[in-house]
Amino acid sequence: MRIRTIADRFWTTMGVILALAVAIFALMPIVLTILDSFMSTDEIKTNYSAVYNSLSSASAETKTYLSSTPKLKMIPDFVSFSQYKTLLFLSPTYLLKFWNSVALVVPIVLGQIMVGCLASYSFSRYRKKRREVLFFSYVILMLMPFQVTLVPNYLIAKNLGIYNTWWAIILPGVFSTFSIFLLSKYMRQIPSSYIEAAKLDGANEWNIFTKISLPMCKSAIYAMAILLFIDYWNMVEQPLILLEDASKQPLSVFLSQINASEVGVAFAASFIFMIPPLLIFLYGEQYLVEGISRSGIK
Repeated sequence: MRIRTIADRFWTTMGVILALAVAIFALMPIVLTILDSFMSTDEIKTNYSAVYNSLSSASAETKTYLSSTPKLKMIPDFVSFSQYKTLLFLSPTYLLKFWNSVALVVPIVLGQIMVGCLASYSFSRYRKKRREVLFFSYVILMLMPFQVTLVPNYLIAKNLGIYNTWWAIILPGVFSTFSIFLLSKYMRQIPSSYIEAAKLDGANEWNIFTKISLPMCKSAIYAMAILLFIDYWNMVEQPLILLEDASKQPLSVFLSQINASEVGVAFAASFIFMIPPLLIFLYGEQYLVEGISRSGIK
């Protein structure tokens, strides 16, 4: 018994150490991004001199300037806010791209919640023939990489005349299959006795949907909204394919277009870009865990 207790403690300790190592490894890029955003551009270039020296496009003067011994510092020598000043007050393009992201993501999230709730209620309530076949087709579409549907979406947007408009991204996003899969799994767990009791009290389908199903699925709806916001906030391929006008593209595309000479601005922009999804995740973490665990998603 004593040997078994020691072995259990050993493996528990090893599991904790492994979990901490994985957590540190996963958080390191985020920590570096935050700390580097307060470094000046010259300090960043010196800090990452090995990277800059490896660039074939670097000039001879730049390579000579960065020929010192490569080193990696996490703490800036001097805290600099110049890149934030450039980004927030001297770069109207950044603010435009930020509001482009908001204007794209918010309608997609709200629209997908509305469509997902209505469709999921239908899948869970009505026992029509071939319902499972239709639901299975939704699951197949969900499992397909979205890159597969980019070309059909491009052709449809061209034919509908919405190419190079936000609707070319919003409409496919609103009718995505993920919300239907998540919510229908959740709504099927609602006891039928609740529905029957509501019917005996004279409730119609709309009252059952709004007064019983939606309140009981609140955690799943919050979880879905968080996952959708994070997913579409970081989208890159869809805007690059469906939005030809650069002024309509979101912030996620703008980050990859920042000039290498403004690397300090790039770190600052990346840090600010992480704030909205991070705040939403921290606010709804409880709903996210509860919604996913009760929906049966592994």
